[in-house]
Amino acid sequence: MRALVVTASNRAAAGIYPDKSGQLLAGLLAEAGCEVDGPHVVPDGEPVEDALRAGVREGYDVIVTTGGTGLTPQDLTPEMTRRVIDREVPGIAEAVRQANRDKVPTSVLSRGIAGQAGRTLIVNLPGSSGGVRDGMAVLAPILRHAVDQMRGGDH
Repeated sequence: MRALVVTASNRAAAGIYPDKSGQLLAGLLAEAGCEVDGPHVVPDGEPVEDALRAGVREGYDVIVTTGGTGLTPQDLTPEMTRRVIDREVPGIAEAVRQANRDKVPTSVLSRGIAGQAGRTLIVNLPGSSGGVRDGMAVLAPILRHAVDQMRGGDH
């Protein structure tokens, strides 16, 4: 499976601080059996849409984003993702929000979505290291099956 990591962060894109969540996500995707490119760090907003569209065109099986899923005015990753996907896969996003809800009640504030763009699965994870770990705990066990189904495999 080929995976692309996209980090949505104005400050990391400007070099104000390093992108830790994207690096962590790339490592966790590799542990899940993916050949990983990235993280590709972009500012919030339309650059996220551009990165997603490029990843779909390049034929990645999975694109996982980190960042831009919160409630600030700059957090637009879900909106940019909706512009790219053909259909949502709401169960993934719901499971990510619930993964560690008892320990981190604010996890339910993440607005991340998951969906399919052609044969590419796109999943939005929060921008924190903890959110990436919790999200990958949900995603890793289902990733291969989801990709197989998008390729026309059986249930």
